[in-house]
Amino acid sequence: MSLYTSRRRTNVIATTLCWTGTVFGLAWLVLILGALIYEGARGLSPAVFTEMTPPPGATGGLLNAIAGSLVMTTIGVLLGTPLGMLAGTYMAEYGRYSKLSTVVRFINDILLSAPSIVVGLFVYTVVVAQVGHFSGIAGALALGVLVVPVVVRTTEDMLLLVPLPLREAATALGLPRSHMLMRVAYRAAKSGIVTGVLLAIARVSGETAPLLFTSLNNQFWSTDLNAPVSSLPVVIFQFALSPYKDWQQLAWTGALLVTIAVLLLSITARALSSQGKNK
Repeated sequence: MSLYTSRRRTNVIATTLCWTGTVFGLAWLVLILGALIYEGARGLSPAVFTEMTPPPGATGGLLNAIAGSLVMTTIGVLLGTPLGMLAGTYMAEYGRYSKLSTVVRFINDILLSAPSIVVGLFVYTVVVAQVGHFSGIAGALALGVLVVPVVVRTTEDMLLLVPLPLREAATALGLPRSHMLMRVAYRAAKSGIVTGVLLAIARVSGETAPLLFTSLNNQFWSTDLNAPVSSLPVVIFQFALSPYKDWQQLAWTGALLVTIAVLLLSITARALSSQGKNK
């Protein structure tokens, strides 16, 4: 009985500590999200989506920052996704046990955990310092580099989950390996690969450090990607540090927009992942 009582006491203590830690962590999360929603929602208005970032003391919005973020993120995803898919396909289908794949996996794991500012410094050295000015192209390249490791990992993992009998059946029908990949493996892993791309977009959509070293910022509307381009994360960073109340309010609103975008992308990724598991 003493041993049973001791075990019950240990179980109650461990359970209480687990619940306490969970409530403590969730309380801070709720507090942060509550403050973000309260402060950010106060600044939501049509002007946020129709007017440019204002000078101090004037009213304005975040149109140029939103457009710049969308353009650079789109270009970065278009650059990084094909490269990541090709690398993941090679490691899963062609060189699964080769030394090259081992090296690529190791480097990819480093890139997944490396601070994004390192990528920004790399692109700054390779691109910005060479051409002599900041640009939207450099910002898109930095975001593309951040997209690659996420897509590589998810593509390889999803292709490895495709059952071997599907590959063997396609091969038995006389399909070349390239056709088997396009018509069988990619179709079976489609939802997982798309989920990885969405997760990559969610990761880069809020990155500030790489853009500070590459695209910098632009207070005005600009479609020239060979010049500094505004982006929402950089505007949030600069406006949040400013002493002006109107800029600080726009920073809260921009942070709310980024959070909503990441939330929607995460929900979509979860839905696609669940759909793929059900199939």
